[in-house]
Amino acid sequence: MNTPVLRRELAEFLRSRRERITPDQVGLPNVGRRRTPGLRREEVAQLAGVGVTWYTWLEQGRDIHASEQVLTAIAGTLRMDPYERGHLFTLAGSPEPPAEKECRAIPDAIHTMLAKLEPFPAAVHNARSDILAYNRGYNWLMDVDALPFEERNTILQAFTNPQWASRLAEWPESAPRVVAQLRASMAAHVTEPSWKTLVKRLRQASPLFEQLWTQHDIQPIRNLTKRFVHPEAGLLSFDYTHLWFGPTSEIRMTTYTPADDETASKIAALP
Repeated sequence: MNTPVLRRELAEFLRSRRERITPDQVGLPNVGRRRTPGLRREEVAQLAGVGVTWYTWLEQGRDIHASEQVLTAIAGTLRMDPYERGHLFTLAGSPEPPAEKECRAIPDAIHTMLAKLEPFPAAVHNARSDILAYNRGYNWLMDVDALPFEERNTILQAFTNPQWASRLAEWPESAPRVVAQLRASMAAHVTEPSWKTLVKRLRQASPLFEQLWTQHDIQPIRNLTKRFVHPEAGLLSFDYTHLWFGPTSEIRMTTYTPADDETASKIAALP
């Protein structure tokens, strides 16, 4: 196992992920009074196929070893996205298996919704703005397929990838808002290595991000109008809407609907 500090971090992380999952999300009946939100420890253990005592020890920060198979099962049970899963493996002191091309944290019903929204672009993001899922319309708009899976973060791409930024018609004017939203979202994740690593990388790679980050501005995520410059279709204008998965979920689907007739006609002409 890892150091006492990492074991405590692992225990707190597991509890926080367990408390955000409701019984109905994993097919369990929501009966009886619950003293704490989310799943019970014994429910997580049962769904992950591990012993209740063993899982309890893991949440208590005891010095035990968790195999790759067990960590993968727990990550799946707690519906962790790829970045949370990586954080789990880091805290557990275990090498993370190769990243998957698709996020298991996204239910099949969401993938169906993404497909039904085509040709309108739509994508699913977490609080860090990692891209967890997207449809063909969004891929056409931003060429996500060209990015390595672990690099699919909209903020990282906007500040470090000139090709991505070139498709954002109002960048860098919108950069202060993006950074302020990231700082506001990070308030609930200030101790998590994955968040600190992202911010450190951005501060080192982008003078603009460094300048904006030190201003300590915060903003909520809002529904706005956004313009893009597509290399073939030219200028496009979309109204984008954020739809959160639930009252306590940090995962959201963002849909892009044409904001003018010209954009609507260009989208309608897509094959």
